[in-house]
Amino acid sequence: MFHDVAQNTDAWLELRSGKVTGSAVSKVMANYGKAFGEPAKKYAVDLAVTLVTGNYSTDSYTNDHMARGHEQEPIARMLYEDQYFCTVDNGGFFDNGFTGDSPDGLIGNDGVLEIKSVIASVHYERFRKQKYDTSYHWQLMFHLRETGRDWVDFVSFCSEFPDNKKLYIERIHAKDCKEDFEKMDLRLTEFQELVSEIKKDIEKGN
Repeated sequence: MFHDVAQNTDAWLELRSGKVTGSAVSKVMANYGKAFGEPAKKYAVDLAVTLVTGNYSTDSYTNDHMARGHEQEPIARMLYEDQYFCTVDNGGFFDNGFTGDSPDGLIGNDGVLEIKSVIASVHYERFRKQKYDTSYHWQLMFHLRETGRDWVDFVSFCSEFPDNKKLYIERIHAKDCKEDFEKMDLRLTEFQELVSEIKKDIEKGN
């Protein structure tokens, strides 16, 4: 179910509470084929506590890079719209039960947008390698899986670069990602079982 809400609002925080989201799915997918690592286990505890109590935190951790992203994302979106002669709509929140996703934007009926505002050295690597940063791979796969859309554009934005190189854009098509979707389905099922076990432990004696 799609909710047309703005990111970082109380309504958005409430919708995503207790769910695996795109910003954290890489913790779940790490070490695929092996046991869950400590980041995934800690994440499972956090989700289980939220599910038991119904409470969600309105506090959000921020650092310089995240603040930069919030500040510059609208500029990157505008440049993307100018380059592709399109309108980027609000990404909202896609609620799929145990999982949910908040892409940075939606394009038409088929596309999803993920914007990363980065420093010059990081942006340069995208042009040099002509490849998105693989640390975001599962977030991009998650966008496609959760929204059911046909493609996602990864956008790297750097305000310090020349005008014609401020954006690096790479499109990933869902039709090419079936194997990754299968891995994600399996891993998320295992993770949901882990969260359920922790939830039961917390509820014992209540």
